[in-house]
Amino acid sequence: MAIHVLSIGNSFSQDAQRYLHDLARGEGTELETVNLMIGGCSLERHFRNLKGEKRDYTLEVNGHFAEGFLTTIQEALTARKWDAVTLQQASHFSYLAETYQPYLGVLAAAVREYCPGAKLYLHQTWAYETGSERIRRHGFETYEEMFARVKDCYDRAAQEIRADGLIPSGDAFRIALEKGIGRIHRDTFHASLGAGRFLLALVWYAYLIGSPIDQVRFRNFEEPVSEEECGIVLQAAGEALRLP
Repeated sequence: MAIHVLSIGNSFSQDAQRYLHDLARGEGTELETVNLMIGGCSLERHFRNLKGEKRDYTLEVNGHFAEGFLTTIQEALTARKWDAVTLQQASHFSYLAETYQPYLGVLAAAVREYCPGAKLYLHQTWAYETGSERIRRHGFETYEEMFARVKDCYDRAAQEIRADGLIPSGDAFRIALEKGIGRIHRDTFHASLGAGRFLLALVWYAYLIGSPIDQVRFRNFEEPVSEEECGIVLQAAGEALRLP
């Protein structure tokens, strides 16, 4: 029986889902992933799209665009019986607690109304690359400095909406950087096409399915990833998943 996962997100959930379906299939798990994609979409915009029933979302299925198909949040939530639905803030607002509510609460209520049997998760996003012009524009110098604020906001938000869980993608990035992964961002803020997206897929797979990842065989990356980098990514994902 397939497991169905819907993300009401943006390009960061796109990064997280790019390899997820294929990785799961390689481990013998039928996992269907769907992402409602608007680049840079904030919780406020998702809220306004929900209220206006706006057909503004490009649909991504199993890590690939469904060409020529647009949908609303309501249509997506009722399209099938979802096992899990994820929500997240846009990265440029992720460290600002005042940007989460009331929008997140309304979105969470809609998920519970339309999908009463689904688990509701927050996707903890990650910070920007240390020393980049982008991170400095937001008043930070290092990944650790920005992520401390991001983490605090997500922890608070998860409590406020009584989320069923918090997918620790940002923690996994932090740990991978501490272990010397090198560049894990591709443009100072999105995940790299190899190690970054692989790390996200591992974290999501283990978090959603509860299966071990130490022997995951998936290696079909969009850019080269060395065996050393794969080892760091596997360690970082495992440590992030064990955090309290």
